[in-house]
Amino acid sequence: MTQEIRFDQLGLDARLIAAVTESGYTHPTPVQAQAIPAVLAGTDLLVSSRTGSGKTAAFMLPALHRLANNTASGRGPRVLVLSPTRELATQITDAARKYSGQLKQVRTVSILGGMPYPVQNRMLSKPYEILVATPGRLIDQMSSGRVDLSRVEMLVLDEADRMLDMGFIEDVERIAAATPAGRQTLLFSATMDKEIIRLSRDLLRDPTRIEATSQKASHENIDQRLHYVDNLAHKNRLLAHLLRDIELNQAIVFTATKRDADALASDLTGQGHAAAALHGDMHQGARNRTLEGLRRGRFRVLVATDVAARGIDVPGISHVINYDLPKMAEDYVHRIGRTGRAGNKGIAISLASGRDLVQLQRIERFTGKSITVHTIEGFEPKAPIRPQPQASKGRRPGGRPQQPGGRTEGRPARNGNNPGPWFKNERGTQARKRMGG
Repeated sequence: MTQEIRFDQLGLDARLIAAVTESGYTHPTPVQAQAIPAVLAGTDLLVSSRTGSGKTAAFMLPALHRLANNTASGRGPRVLVLSPTRELATQITDAARKYSGQLKQVRTVSILGGMPYPVQNRMLSKPYEILVATPGRLIDQMSSGRVDLSRVEMLVLDEADRMLDMGFIEDVERIAAATPAGRQTLLFSATMDKEIIRLSRDLLRDPTRIEATSQKASHENIDQRLHYVDNLAHKNRLLAHLLRDIELNQAIVFTATKRDADALASDLTGQGHAAAALHGDMHQGARNRTLEGLRRGRFRVLVATDVAARGIDVPGISHVINYDLPKMAEDYVHRIGRTGRAGNKGIAISLASGRDLVQLQRIERFTGKSITVHTIEGFEPKAPIRPQPQASKGRRPGGRPQQPGGRTEGRPARNGNNPGPWFKNERGTQARKRMGG
């Protein structure tokens, strides 16, 4: 049983065990318990694991173990981690630096879109062992000759399904081709569709396959609620009421477009809420300041798009509110999974009108679970939108504060200015819309 396994039984370097223990962990998650021994054994890995399952430590701890017990000098990274977004790459970098605190010879560098090139160039000019990168920026630095991948021993593709969705498949293949053929390759993905399987066949050698958690996880510790709204004005009144609830510690409010995120955050700030927006058009510095403000409690409400919110790690998220339903049913699972982490309780609220019924049905079909309809006195819709068993009437704000959600890490929403099946990623490459869902 994975809950009976301790980190100190996995064969990791004692200094890593000390760092993990200092972080408050003694028992690995299921994906960590299965993946760490396999990585230490040197096999390639194909892992299906949903967001929030602890996969960052599942590959970073054995990668650091390799570096701690096999020192080598040279130019370029020995461990290369590819991430689809800047936020997730930052989270991976932070984890690497936290766990390697006692490994003085291990240095981690991250190169991301939105970061000034002179800063990255200075970091790349010094010795380092781990490189965390988004594919677009790494290709740019490879083309300029500043990154040499000839001594990569381990290549990690984190959230590979997301990278394919964002149009990075050619970049990923080009990067992999620049690494040694004898490298160890680890591929992590929330889904295992035909494209992921094809990619794994191209890049992995006789991999160990791990299915640690289901993409359709039940989220039993998350109270999922559905509120019907008549129109935009009704939706805004209901949202303002929900955000005044004293049981709400911090919330992420998801919108469909970047423009809506800015407008809604501005409206909420005008109403007196400590709110901020987060989306892909913001410069990296502004995004970092927003996330740091959320972590420090300066913001109670974050209004975000799916792609911008990827990889957020904020322990105080007690509520997720779908102001707009996600375009892809899988994104619903990613969104609500940002609350109720690490065994904590969370609340996920979706606001839907009559024109959202088709998408709502797709979400419920994907999760295999109906979302219970809730109503709040004074905010009821004028007419039922569809028959469904009602939950007990909601009450106005008040009562005992709810335990905040735990840690946070959706498929990117299409650009609101280009609602068709194609959109541009950070390098201007057309990315495909995933079929289905």
